[in-house]
Amino acid sequence: MTPVSSKLYADDVSLLMVLIDTNPYFWSFMKNTSFTFSKFLSHVLAFLNSILLLNQMNQVVVIATGYNSCNYVFDSSTASMQRAECLLEKLEEFVDEDELLSQEDSVDGVEFSLLSGSLSMALCYIQRVFRSGPLHPQPRILCLHGSPDGPGQYVAVMNSIFSAQRSMVPIDSCVIGSQHSAFLQQASYITGGVYLKPQVSDGLFQYLSTVFATDLHSRVFLQLPRPVGVDFRASCFCHKNTIDMGYICSVCLSIFCKHHKKCSTCGSNFGEARNQDPSASDPMRNTPDLNR
Repeated sequence: MTPVSSKLYADDVSLLMVLIDTNPYFWSFMKNTSFTFSKFLSHVLAFLNSILLLNQMNQVVVIATGYNSCNYVFDSSTASMQRAECLLEKLEEFVDEDELLSQEDSVDGVEFSLLSGSLSMALCYIQRVFRSGPLHPQPRILCLHGSPDGPGQYVAVMNSIFSAQRSMVPIDSCVIGSQHSAFLQQASYITGGVYLKPQVSDGLFQYLSTVFATDLHSRVFLQLPRPVGVDFRASCFCHKNTIDMGYICSVCLSIFCKHHKKCSTCGSNFGEARNQDPSASDPMRNTPDLNR
């Protein structure tokens, strides 16, 4: 198999896949901090323009991440009109279509964005670029995410992370809002990307331009921010809750928060949980003394 590095145009040519969180429930909450979705887009548009100005061969693809669907909204290689007008028009159409897909009985508060779907679409696009010809830019994924992690997407997100790791595609994460994302912490750590949670939302463009605008070759010479800690907790397959300790199926590695007689994933039968008896754990404790 030909290594990926031998197919590049140059070391500084990038294919940047940008995943934008358009969850209206999250952005309605962000209005209380005066950082609206329109301000967020103004920072993102300036960042995308700077990426395309750094190198005329750079390519930017934007994927909108909604709470019901995700879709491609911009591709610099095929855009025939101005970038800002094209992106804003496609985003508006996507938000309207995503809202139509929602069911009234399911809207009961803050919804989770479809992060697993947008990651899968980004990786599919990258694989298509790999197979398009002998030359291609250096791909990387940038997640501009703010919604809380959806526990039900744990398996799909982890599959996307390991797929990106195998394809040597780093996943950068810029988390907006008040809480960290355990999914994106693991994604950036496993794939060798950069995880950052800006302290000042109004300075988002400065964070994006100084940290995420650099190509992969230049990152070797820079001191980029490193996460203080990574939350490696998993979500159980039965209730989709984040757990610290649980039970793992030895056949398919499914995780459960409680002991089950049968694995719901592969159907393997489990044995009964043994009681932790201190006297039974040491076989020599109840052995009689033969020297008496």
